[in-house]
Amino acid sequence: MNLATRPWMLLLLAIIVLAAGACQSTPSQRIQWTKKESAQKIVSITGNVLSPVYAPLADQIVRDFDLTERGGFALDIGGGPGALIVELARRSRLYWVDVDINPNYLVPLVQRAEAAGVSDRVAFLAANVESLPFRDGCADVIVSRGSYHFWPDTRRAFAEIWRVLKPGGVAYIGRGFSRNLPSDVARAIRDKQGNRMKYDRQEQAALLRRMMNELNIRNYRLHLPDPAGVTNVNYGIWIEFHKPAAPSAN
Repeated sequence: MNLATRPWMLLLLAIIVLAAGACQSTPSQRIQWTKKESAQKIVSITGNVLSPVYAPLADQIVRDFDLTERGGFALDIGGGPGALIVELARRSRLYWVDVDINPNYLVPLVQRAEAAGVSDRVAFLAANVESLPFRDGCADVIVSRGSYHFWPDTRRAFAEIWRVLKPGGVAYIGRGFSRNLPSDVARAIRDKQGNRMKYDRQEQAALLRRMMNELNIRNYRLHLPDPAGVTNVNYGIWIEFHKPAAPSAN
């Protein structure tokens, strides 16, 4: 890919450089999260072990929140190489921004978006969830899969997501699978992941409830997918929360 022949990509690179100043993590954390080798590993996992996850999850999100014809501005926090955001862009009219602290995801995201024909509605921004470089109340939809449990200051991160979320907007944050993922596929993924991804969903639920209570977010719902007839497969945990719409001028 010749970036010099793609002015819009140079603009994205400039945005990355500007956004890097907004990152507030410690130097050691920043080095760990922004390494090229780290990005390459996630790109590989996303394209192999986790590849069946994203299309069903995008289907569920778009259906649950009626996004097919909805316009506006949306964020995927910790979206990495963009597997989920591209599937969401294919299914909606929203303009999506992949926000990740590792700038090495830019090229994989652009390649994926171009291949899917949605490069005009997908962008990348290197930034830290704990200090998002967006104005208050600008995002209609915010999603995040498989990222929140890596955020050092979870409370601050959720506070930033709440700040950026538009009145009337919705956020869907979590880890794991959508409820419509076939059980054989979910089981095969967990078998490949082994012990690395074992966690107590009730402990995670307690953490997320505490975040909502501390931030005085009342309109939220926890989702612990348990498809009928499926046993001994951890489908993960998600939290959905809505920001109250602004009062009518009338």
